[in-house]
Amino acid sequence: MGRRTVFFVSDQTGVTAETLGHSLMTQFEGLEFRAVTLPFVSTLDKAVEAARRIDRAGLEDGVRPIVFSTLVQDELRDVVRRSNGLCLDFFAAFVGPLEQELDTRSTHRAGRAHGIADPALYSARINATNFALANDDGMGGDYTHADVVLIGVSRCGKTPTCLYLALQYGIFAANYPLTEEDLEAGRLPERLEPYRAKLFALTIKPERLQQIRNERRPQSRYASAQQVRYELRAAEALLARQGIPSLDTTECSIEEIASRILNTTGIERRKRA
Repeated sequence: MGRRTVFFVSDQTGVTAETLGHSLMTQFEGLEFRAVTLPFVSTLDKAVEAARRIDRAGLEDGVRPIVFSTLVQDELRDVVRRSNGLCLDFFAAFVGPLEQELDTRSTHRAGRAHGIADPALYSARINATNFALANDDGMGGDYTHADVVLIGVSRCGKTPTCLYLALQYGIFAANYPLTEEDLEAGRLPERLEPYRAKLFALTIKPERLQQIRNERRPQSRYASAQQVRYELRAAEALLARQGIPSLDTTECSIEEIASRILNTTGIERRKRA
């Protein structure tokens, strides 16, 4: 089978359609997909243009596209459904049964999932993001207000995980890199000792860490196999002695890392605004 085009159609950002659609498509290995996101399809003209793009892709590929839609308005959904694609309508699949179960008509309002429905929660996410940036890579050091402090050797995923926790859940996450000096000392840095209960460590396989570091600093001591193995071995020994919970991030997505941290630590997931 040749390449298959997959459309994510939404009247807002397209994040929900992408998230659900990608989750489903990962179940089909060995197939080549081309992803196309069509956000802000909020008028009839835009819906007609989206349908045209879907039809055009089907003609070019020689096989009908797959369409994941989170359009709310019935007239827009009808236009896209008439296109020559396999239309999987998330709202049609779930809103109807929910209306029947709840005996309540849905509002059919676009953008409810990603709008600022709760300004306080939205502000919390912004504040958490600013906190993560201010306390990245050992800077800032405001661990008193942190919900969690991620530690680990350089390039094991601490920064992106902190930012994801902040953006998605409003979690105040700081991170601290275990330096060679810390590892040689064999104990937690003094500045982290008072916050031992907030510490969570990220680890990674040597081969993967070497690959990541080599992309950043090719042919350097920092990226050498010997240095990588030493740092990881020393870090794992330190974590074991100190009883710090840890997670191997080698084959984990940022989403999975964040979810596992919250599940292990018991930190409350703050609902998205």
